[in-house]
Amino acid sequence: MAKNDGPRVNREITARTCRLIGVDGSQLGLFGLSDALRVAMDQHMDLVEIAPNAEPPVCKVMDYRKFKYEQDRKAKAARKKQVRVEVKEMKFRPKIDVGDYITKKNHVMRFLKKGARVKITIMFRGREMAHPEQGRMVLDRLAEDLAPFATVDQQPKMEGRNMHMLVAPIKGAFDEKDGEGGTESQKEN
Repeated sequence: MAKNDGPRVNREITARTCRLIGVDGSQLGLFGLSDALRVAMDQHMDLVEIAPNAEPPVCKVMDYRKFKYEQDRKAKAARKKQVRVEVKEMKFRPKIDVGDYITKKNHVMRFLKKGARVKITIMFRGREMAHPEQGRMVLDRLAEDLAPFATVDQQPKMEGRNMHMLVAPIKGAFDEKDGEGGTESQKEN
C-alpha cells in the first residue's frame, strides 16, 4: 500500500533505524523502526518520514491527517493568490470598415481593461493573400490606437492564411484614463 503523493507513514517506512523528532520538534535520537513506531503509537500519533534521503532517514512524530490538511489549505491559498493571465482573441479582416474597426477595437480595450492579453488575428481569404500589407496596416493602426493602454508583446507574424499580433495591457493605464478608449473624437478615428 505504497503512496506516491506524499511522505511514507508508519508501516510504509522501510528503514531499519531512523533519527526521531518528537511532536514538539525536539530531537529524541536514533531509534530502531519498531521502537520509533511504538513511541508514536503511545502518543496516538503517526510516524512520518520527512527526510528519506538522509542517513539514517529522519522521521517525525505527528498527526499526519492534520499535517496533510494544513498542507492542502496552504496549497489552496497559494492557488487563490495566483494570477492567471487570460489570452483573448479578436479577429479582423484586411478590408474592415471604419464602424466595425471601432467596435472591435472597443472589444479589445474591454479585454485589456480586465487584464487579459489579446491575440489579434487578421484573416485573409482568396486573393487577399496577395496583399498582406493591407493586414499589416490594420495591425499597425490598431497598435497605434492602443499605445496608451497596451504594449505589443509579439510583432505581427504571418502564419498560413492568418497574420497574428499579441498585445498586453500596461499596468495602471486604465486607472488614470476612462478605460473606454479616450474621447469620442478619438473613438471615431
